[in-house]
Amino acid sequence: MTILAASQLTKLSVALTLLTVVSACQQAPTDDIAIINYQSVASQALHQVDHYQITQTFTGTIRAGNTTGVGFELSGKIQQLAVDSGDKVAKGQLLAELDTVLLEAEKQELNASINQNHADLALAQSTLDRSLALREQGYTSEQTLDELKGQLNSLKAAKSRLTASLKANQLRIEKSTLTAPFSGTISKRNNNLGEVVTAGTPLFTLVQDNNPQANVGVTVNIAQTLNSGDNLPLVVGSRQYMATIAGIGAEVNPVTRTVDLRLRLPTDAKVINGELAYLKYNKSMQQTGFWVPVAALTDGLRGLWNLYVLTPSDDNKFIVERRDVEILYTRDEQAFIVGAIKNDEHFVSQGLHKLVVGQKVNVTTDMAARSL
Repeated sequence: MTILAASQLTKLSVALTLLTVVSACQQAPTDDIAIINYQSVASQALHQVDHYQITQTFTGTIRAGNTTGVGFELSGKIQQLAVDSGDKVAKGQLLAELDTVLLEAEKQELNASINQNHADLALAQSTLDRSLALREQGYTSEQTLDELKGQLNSLKAAKSRLTASLKANQLRIEKSTLTAPFSGTISKRNNNLGEVVTAGTPLFTLVQDNNPQANVGVTVNIAQTLNSGDNLPLVVGSRQYMATIAGIGAEVNPVTRTVDLRLRLPTDAKVINGELAYLKYNKSMQQTGFWVPVAALTDGLRGLWNLYVLTPSDDNKFIVERRDVEILYTRDEQAFIVGAIKNDEHFVSQGLHKLVVGQKVNVTTDMAARSL
């Protein structure tokens, strides 16, 4: 064998060795097994009801039975302020006084005039009595007697006038003292000591205790269904009270188009004048439909909404179908709907963004829909 033939044989042997090694490193082909994973969804059953309740809320304000601007009936200078804002007062308690120096001087003058009138009356009566005695002896004329009688009558009329003036003076002195017309709380003081006030100017704002009320405006159709004495739930702040209708307005407010209700709260209600009050009115609507979670609905066409209903298939799976529904009312996280759905059908209650129409799914949860 020549050297060239030996070299070619060696190259062939190396090539076969490399081919064997490469073939050994390759894995044997395997057959792929097709495995389909179905998505799992939570579902609820539809339960048909023949009505639903709507809750309407109307806003009003708390107002005490009596909230009065208390002031003097006379003008004058404030001499004393016995109470201030925030003070509790009882009926008849002193609130303020006016300066009565001028009225006291007028009283003294009237008393002096009355005393003088009393003396003049005594003199006139004595003169008339003597003249009547002298007439029997022919010493007094009828003219003189008539003049004496007229003078006496004039003095009596003056006495009546002076008595009336003294009573008016005493009444003005009494009215210079301001007292509370009812028990309550002073919510505001409008004037200061020493100020001159005119007649009728409110010096204090007095809010009556133990007589809380609320004024709430409601629609005409609701007002027509209510009667005095009915009890309605009223929410003030974080507290709820049962309020009694004390009166129903007889006209519609031209601005709000509502009828005013006057509601009486319990006497121990912890409310403050001016607080907002919310009247909760429940009304039953006769309509066949279904309650579903709001989260189970998606936007549809032409103002409708979509509900994904689960239809059983032959392989124990469920097919997702889209149904058009209409929302009639919502409350909290629930919606009352009507549409192309039937009683006892199941629908997807959550996870709608992961689904498409016609998709097969597994059902992992089966919860009964809450009927409201």
